[in-house]
Amino acid sequence: MEILAAVGNTSLVPLRRLVPPDSADVLVKLEWENPTGSMKDRMAVAVIGRAAADGRLRPGDTVVEYTGGSTGTSLAFVCAARGYPIRIVTSDAFSQEKRDHMAALGAELTLVPSEGGLTTRQLILDMIEAARELSREPHTYWTDQLRNHDSIAGYHPLGEEIWTQTGGRVDAFVHCVGTAATSRGVATVLKRHRREVRIAVVEPAESAVLSGGAAGPHKIEGVGIGDTPPLWEPALVDEIVPVSTAEAKEMTRRLAREEGLFAGTSSGANVVAAIRIARQLGPGKTVVTLMCDSGLKYLSTDVYRRG
Repeated sequence: MEILAAVGNTSLVPLRRLVPPDSADVLVKLEWENPTGSMKDRMAVAVIGRAAADGRLRPGDTVVEYTGGSTGTSLAFVCAARGYPIRIVTSDAFSQEKRDHMAALGAELTLVPSEGGLTTRQLILDMIEAARELSREPHTYWTDQLRNHDSIAGYHPLGEEIWTQTGGRVDAFVHCVGTAATSRGVATVLKRHRREVRIAVVEPAESAVLSGGAAGPHKIEGVGIGDTPPLWEPALVDEIVPVSTAEAKEMTRRLAREEGLFAGTSSGANVVAAIRIARQLGPGKTVVTLMCDSGLKYLSTDVYRRG
């Protein structure tokens, strides 16, 4: 079996201590079981595989992308397995571990400075423009994650896994929005199986653009780009749940201490929102959300750093 075949088929486990009484069950999908410790391996396999299959990506071409880190790490992983060079545009707004991981997998990094380590709309725009410049060089393929529809298909298997693992007993799916590819891919599959499945998406309260608010700086890595993502499909979404950076960080720490689940900040935001939905639905219902990536990617950040 080649390494790319190890992507997917991750475990689904219940939260035992964090969910209040008289709430629905909350199940979390352990996406850190993917080879790079992130759900983004799913989209990377789809994006690179489809581009290579139809000739957009040719042997010897260099892959280019802008990323907070998990997407870049996953793309670097697939490129290493498939033999493509890769150039990544990222920033000091994202954890050192992610940058080190990308470099370890052979990625050449270009760093765009942030405003005090915060994710802002301007930072995302600057990163996109830097990637656009790199993509103008000959023999490059820009995966352009915010606009790449191939990434949506990468999450269809995730939706099928959730449906199968719950035996079709899933009442709500909750997930943060970055590119919107994950929630769109999973929602497409779940609503195909059962139209009544409730889809709740999560965004930073400090940058609640999808809820009609203003863009603002926040510290939930990988989500809340400060704009409506091009892949956003509101017809598939039943509810938008704003969660603050402080709430997300505290829940991330509680997941580790009280559930033994060592995850990143967006996973904490997912669980904050999933518990809100679980309270609304009540006993006898099932809410599913994602542990998007491993806490090992955040040890240098203030989520886990002591002192």
